[in-house]
Amino acid sequence: MNHSTREIRILLAGTALALGAGCGTLLPKAAAPPSFYSLDSARAGIPAPGKPAANAPTLVVSPPRAAAGFDSNRIIYTRDANKIEYFAHSEWIDTPARMLAPLIVAAIENGGAFRAVVPTPSAASSDIKLDTEILRLQQDFSVHPSKVRFTLRAYLVDSQTRRVIAWREFDESIDAASGDPYNGVVAANRAVQKVMTALAGLCAEAAAGWIPTPANATPR
Repeated sequence: MNHSTREIRILLAGTALALGAGCGTLLPKAAAPPSFYSLDSARAGIPAPGKPAANAPTLVVSPPRAAAGFDSNRIIYTRDANKIEYFAHSEWIDTPARMLAPLIVAAIENGGAFRAVVPTPSAASSDIKLDTEILRLQQDFSVHPSKVRFTLRAYLVDSQTRRVIAWREFDESIDAASGDPYNGVVAANRAVQKVMTALAGLCAEAAAGWIPTPANATPR
């Protein structure tokens, strides 16, 4: 092999390597895997179980509902009024409504105001039914420091008469330590914890004032 041929082959090999390296830099980078978060730490504020009175009513808890836009596992934030946005690489492990369901049951059950607290669907009969709806769970960047706001509406309904015996809209805002999704989730857990405590209190008030309805009463 003469020098000219060897030089040509070396040149071609170098060119191939350079092209390969160049193509590598043009390939799109793999997207960062999402981080998943839960509301489990909200359980920390739930009190120890209490002992219900013998004549305490039974409560059935309907699955929480969520307002439009808040019924997915995407973590929401806002910067402008009436506009919601989503963190690109951070998500809830489930929808907030489904994560909230066991927290509601635990908070009310441990309050000791009811003989039993039963999540639906269930064949068990009840004296009172609890319906809840998440109206808002979002991190607000229009203020500094940013705040996580959680709003929950609750209705307590007499199962026999279908009469609303109590209702309330709970709204909690907690400052986030910083603007990243993790600290927003920490603030969200604290907000949920406070609302669960207040909700358990409302349910306890309703249980204390509940009067059994005669079996032949006509629903109103």
